[in-house]
Amino acid sequence: MVNPSVCPRIAELGNAAPGWGVIEIGTGIGVLTCELARRADKVTAIEIDTRLMPVLQETLAEFDNIRIVNEDVLKVDLHRLIQEDFPGMPVAVCANLPYYITSPILMMLLESRLPIRSITVMVQKEAAARICALPGTRDVGAVSIAVRYFSEPKLLFSVSRGSFMPAPNVDSAVIRLDVREQTPPGVEDERFFFRVVKAAFSQRRKALGNPLSAGLCLPKDQVLACMERAEVPFSARAEQLSMEQFVRLANELYNCPLSKK
Repeated sequence: MVNPSVCPRIAELGNAAPGWGVIEIGTGIGVLTCELARRADKVTAIEIDTRLMPVLQETLAEFDNIRIVNEDVLKVDLHRLIQEDFPGMPVAVCANLPYYITSPILMMLLESRLPIRSITVMVQKEAAARICALPGTRDVGAVSIAVRYFSEPKLLFSVSRGSFMPAPNVDSAVIRLDVREQTPPGVEDERFFFRVVKAAFSQRRKALGNPLSAGLCLPKDQVLACMERAEVPFSARAEQLSMEQFVRLANELYNCPLSKK
């Protein structure tokens, strides 16, 4: 990162503030870590690469409010970490991750139902558009529905490829997911709901009857009957459904006698 304005903006917009605790995932050499520590009361930074530990000891030496955890975030008990490191404090997550693992880690953080207020992360610009897409719009996909089920995603600002040296082949964007206190009401079985969403978008340009029938191993006439009861048009495609329609449809399919729950 050679653009000096990016990390301060991530810290400021990512809820690093007096009275807050911040979990950082993926420190690199500690550029963002410093900005977080200047603003938040405490920072716990999780970095998997052991080779970076001596570097971080040097770059973060001036701060006494940083704890480095040299582990894989997927193996860390984050509930316990938050309880021990940030008692009584609002907590935010900032993640600076390789793009190819961003979505799995975002979903891990959201599905774990951690006591956190927000997740701020830099992603490819196209991925940001998909993650932040509203249900019923062209860019929406399964990840859009999943992320919006748990949070309110916001596009904060774009980061041009020229902000990096060497310059990558893609532009980036910083997004923040403000975690919901409550997920959308009425879902009878959460795991099955996400199965329906995944199946619906597996053939996104086709009317929903075909991908749902194939993805859920249900007869098409049963799927169409469920769609009718859920008041979802037979001609609808996944990208056209609202969150409320997905909830109604998933519930109908869950209660279908032939459904493999």
